[in-house]
Order: sequence, then structure tokens, then C-alpha cells
Amino acid sequence: MPRLRAHNIAVSLDGFMAGPDQTLEHPMGVGGMRLHEWAFAARSFGGAGDGLDEAFIQRGDEGVGATVMGRNMFGPVRGPWPDERWTGWWGDEPPYHHAVFVLTHHPRDPLEMQGGTTFYFVTDGLEVALERAFAAADGADVRVGGGADMIRQCLRAGLLDELHLAVAPVLLGRGERLLDDLGDAGAGYTCAELVSSDAVAHVRLVRG
Repeated sequence: MPRLRAHNIAVSLDGFMAGPDQTLEHPMGVGGMRLHEWAFAARSFGGAGDGLDEAFIQRGDEGVGATVMGRNMFGPVRGPWPDERWTGWWGDEPPYHHAVFVLTHHPRDPLEMQGGTTFYFVTDGLEVALERAFAAADGADVRVGGGADMIRQCLRAGLLDELHLAVAPVLLGRGERLLDDLGDAGAGYTCAELVSSDAVAHVRLVRG
């Protein structure tokens, strides 16, 4: 059965997935890039690392046929799209290489990129976005790319089958918290794996 998974979700020790004041210049918020230093050091992101962290990055891609993400994950622009020439954070060839469904309140034509990635902008809510993603995945799993609000929605609805957190040893103090206001949603998850590299602790939670 295809699963809904979130992988390589970097958080600080005090629970923030992004720093404050996200802008085009600071896509992860002020100080938020510190959460991802472990990933940038890995081979998949241009570094030399080929150990535990690289293995988790690769595992996050295995068996995934489509991705869903929130508007803020695509870009920190609120309201109507000011310039449809802007194509996200990932350059001409994003790393997804499959269909990506962006949840938004503002319509936009599909955006076809190099390397097989096409962004589809869904205005009909999370359920429709997931339906379209699982259809596009054609039997493979669907990944939740973020941001924090999208992951919280999936957790609250009991839809997320697996959540891999990469807990970075930094304190941000403020920003966007990941696991707030979940109510009893977290009670259905157990820790299936807890390991650490020199840079980050990997926590893999699965729905029971």
C-alpha cells in the first residue's frame, strides 16, 4: 500500500523548522540555514560526506513517485503570484524529478522544469492535492516536502505514515515551530529508529 512520508525534516533543539523573517534572501528564515548544514555536507547536496547522513538523504528519495508541499515551501510569497517567471528555490532543474503538487489559494498554470519535475498548483485543499499526488505516483509513495504547516495538517488528519526528523544541535529561539497544536495526533506514532551522526540526530517516527 502506498504511504505518505516526510523525510529529512530538519528541526532545531527547540523545535523550529525555520527561523524568523523568511524572505527570498533568507528562505529558511534568519539563522534557519544552520538547520541544514548536515545535509549540505553530504554528497547528495554537493559535499563530501558519504556516511549516515547521506544514507538518510538517499532513503528519503527511495520509492517516492510524487511530492506535495505548501505554498511557503515553494516560495515565501503571500497573496496573488506577483511574477510567474519565478520558479522556486531550485534553479532550472529541481531535485524532485517527478510531479510536485503545491497547495495554494491562488491559481497558477503548471510549471514544467528540466529533469522531469512539474509543479502543479492545487487550490482545492489538502485532500485533493493528496489524491492527485497518489494518482501521479502510480503505486509509489508520496512525500510531504513541507513546510511546517503542511506537515502539521497531515499529522492532525492522521494521514502521515512516516516522519523522519533530523534534529540539529542548534537553538533558534524563534521562527516557525513544527510540532505545535497537534492535540492527540502524536499519540499514534512510535519511534522506529534513533541514531546520530556527528552533526545531527535522526529520529524516524511511524504511525502504529
